[in-house]
Amino acid sequence: MMWWYGPGMNGWGYALMTVSTVLLWSLIILGVIALVRYLARSGRPTATRPTPEQLLAERFARGEIDEQEYHQRLATLRDRPRPFVEP
Repeated sequence: MMWWYGPGMNGWGYALMTVSTVLLWSLIILGVIALVRYLARSGRPTATRPTPEQLLAERFARGEIDEQEYHQRLATLRDRPRPFVEP
């Protein structure tokens, strides 16, 4: 009988096959988990925080502050540069 590629697979061949199979299945499982998490996250709406101007307007609408205080605080908010916060 003639052996084309040697006498068969030795211990290193079995080890390499085992490691590559475990890595393949790990990548498949991690890919499925990442896909499920992405789909679950993109389906729900993101919570948006109200801006300081909106909070001030709500306080004015509830009657907690008067018109003069509202305009004074609004001018203070608009005069001061605000840092950019990424949502």
